[in-house]
Amino acid sequence: MNKDQVAAVLEEIATLLELQGENPFRCNAYVKGARAIAQLEKNLDEVIDAGELDQVPGIGSTLTEKITTLAKTDHLPFYEDLKKKTPPGLLLMLHLPGVGPKKVKALYDQLGIDDLDKLKAACEKGDIAGLKGFGAKTQEKILEGIAFVGQASERVRLDQAMELAQTLTDELKKCPGVIRMEVCGSLRRRRETCRDIDILISSADAGPIMDAFVKLPVVQRVVGHGETKSSVTVALDKIVMNADLRVVSDEQFPFALNYFTGSKEHNVVLRQRAIQYGLKLNEYELAGAKKSIPCKDEDDIYRALDLDYVLPEMRENTGEIAAAAEHHLPDLIKAGDLTGTFHCHTTWSDGSASLEQMAEAARKLGFKYLGIADHSQSLNVANGLSPERVRQQHVEIDALNAKLKGFYLFKGTECDILPDGRLDFSDDVLKSFDYVVASVHTHFGQTEEEMTARIVKAVSHPLVTMLGHSTGRLLLRREGYKVDLEAVMQAAAKHGTMIEINGSPYRLDLDWIHCKRAKALGVKLVINPDAHNPDDIAYTSFGVDVARRGWLEKGNVFNTQSPAQIKKYLATRKSLVS
Repeated sequence: MNKDQVAAVLEEIATLLELQGENPFRCNAYVKGARAIAQLEKNLDEVIDAGELDQVPGIGSTLTEKITTLAKTDHLPFYEDLKKKTPPGLLLMLHLPGVGPKKVKALYDQLGIDDLDKLKAACEKGDIAGLKGFGAKTQEKILEGIAFVGQASERVRLDQAMELAQTLTDELKKCPGVIRMEVCGSLRRRRETCRDIDILISSADAGPIMDAFVKLPVVQRVVGHGETKSSVTVALDKIVMNADLRVVSDEQFPFALNYFTGSKEHNVVLRQRAIQYGLKLNEYELAGAKKSIPCKDEDDIYRALDLDYVLPEMRENTGEIAAAAEHHLPDLIKAGDLTGTFHCHTTWSDGSASLEQMAEAARKLGFKYLGIADHSQSLNVANGLSPERVRQQHVEIDALNAKLKGFYLFKGTECDILPDGRLDFSDDVLKSFDYVVASVHTHFGQTEEEMTARIVKAVSHPLVTMLGHSTGRLLLRREGYKVDLEAVMQAAAKHGTMIEINGSPYRLDLDWIHCKRAKALGVKLVINPDAHNPDDIAYTSFGVDVARRGWLEKGNVFNTQSPAQIKKYLATRKSLVS
């Protein structure tokens, strides 16, 4: 096991212990251990082999033994015994918003509830409302959460699906006879979440490839094993998905790739256009009454229908066919267009790396600058900065900027939007930053009217540069708070405030649909990673995926400009505030 896998097991042990009513100090020891392992700068095996594991803060002799066993054998009897003692339904109940281990234990101990079906039935009978520490409101929220988890459990996040798909394609590339291979479906279109993995291969001999596919190490179950299509269930790091492999001839490959990429709605409109041309388009060919039209790639299919090539991210039937016919498709932003990014955290608040480490990681990605936006004072859980600590951080940033060559650190803050729409710092403190990311982190239960007024007030503040994660959603874990995004975007357009595309694969917020609307309103977008460690900075690539799905071009995104242009804009904007 690598360090992330070991850390995940340690966190689950802490949860299992808490469900069994274990001493909080013992539970917390595993939480601290998980954090320490996840934040190791070295490879875990190197630390173990050097005998240095027990020197890591938060790792004592007991944890050293357990972590070593996990890392070297992939098993831990203590963990496996805990799982056997814990009904699996209790862990699923923890996915519900506002339901932690203490509440789950109370439900189990007092009502014998050990799965979501029993919990739903108890809520519908009103049994939960009568329990101490719950009430009618909690009962209502649990029912809403059960409905949401039921929908979410069928899908996985984009980054997780990509990792599984990469594992599969890396193995399939080794098969003799593979001519072309692509991942299709929602993964190719870069949807935020995916239901399954679709892989397409062209080959003259499908049999050996199919045999190899169903025997891959990550395959847990073979659902179907045919001559040209096989379906399996695959698992990697506790992520389970269905995966389909289709093998076609190389002549059929472009048509199959187009068909299986989708979306279904895009395909329908494309087939209708083919009919208007007296042609038939399906997954095997583009053909007329007398002969097929040969196509070497997808581009040829669109060209045969007098269309510009439509990139996969745009194939959602939101006007792309009409735009392709009129030669008005946007020149979509590319990952290489980003010159830097903002919204990044360090050890000054709840990040795991220093200012210099984050700067170096950004430089390695080819960025010319990095914006530091540690949390503001009221967010104690994230070690938010007081005004005095802000001044101290700025001294360190100034020293680094004097040292760094060809790279610049911008001074920013992720400033909390308080429940009444005020900002968490005074204007005097806000003026000390180069830019301000304003975000909501608390009081998610406000009404839509309250939340909208709260955020509109914040984005209307002259010292707010950009709005962070505008709905507060966590994909497949937490729905966003209720907010009228149209009103928020209208206010942002009026006051020249940018809106963030949060590239964290846990968020991807603003979503692509609202990106299109923001573009129409003239709101400038900014792609940020919400990075809490050096590796997270690369999350900007997921933000670019969202931007491309939202039809954004380079000019629609703020952080495609040069460092000099960025500096000039931020300085000018701040100078306009009296």
